[in-house]
Amino acid sequence: MTHSASAQAGPARRTVVATAGVCGLAALLAACGGSDGKEENAKEGKEGNAKESESGGGAERPGAGAALGKAADIPEGGGKVFPDRKVVVTQPSKGEFKAFSAVCTHQGCLVKEVANGTINCPCHESRFSVTDGSVRGGPARQPLAARRVSVDGDSLTLG
Repeated sequence: MTHSASAQAGPARRTVVATAGVCGLAALLAACGGSDGKEENAKEGKEGNAKESESGGGAERPGAGAALGKAADIPEGGGKVFPDRKVVVTQPSKGEFKAFSAVCTHQGCLVKEVANGTINCPCHESRFSVTDGSVRGGPARQPLAARRVSVDGDSLTLG
């Protein structure tokens, strides 16, 4: 009986050792995968784009109904990107506030800055108008999706 008991224990031990080896290899491969940041930015933006598409672009957008900050923080003729909310707010003219998705329509990267009258994507240099989100340059062909923003006193809120 000792022989059959050790025969039954043998395969289980081999299975455990093989499984541990596979898990170690998977962890090693995951740790070796590097990124220059653009890929992660693109992935993050694409995931946000997918979530917006799944919800039909409706009320389930990130940050809807949440206060963004002060209207005074948005420069006239410029804007500010809120990456955590995946939104960019602009002030094309004094007291007029616009909001757009911060997800570039080219390949899903998050836009990074607002400068010289355009919203700028760092991945492939697409540029969008601060007034209406339309394409001003680069490989993007579709405008940024408009978002609702309201001003109550000096507070900006996504709607």
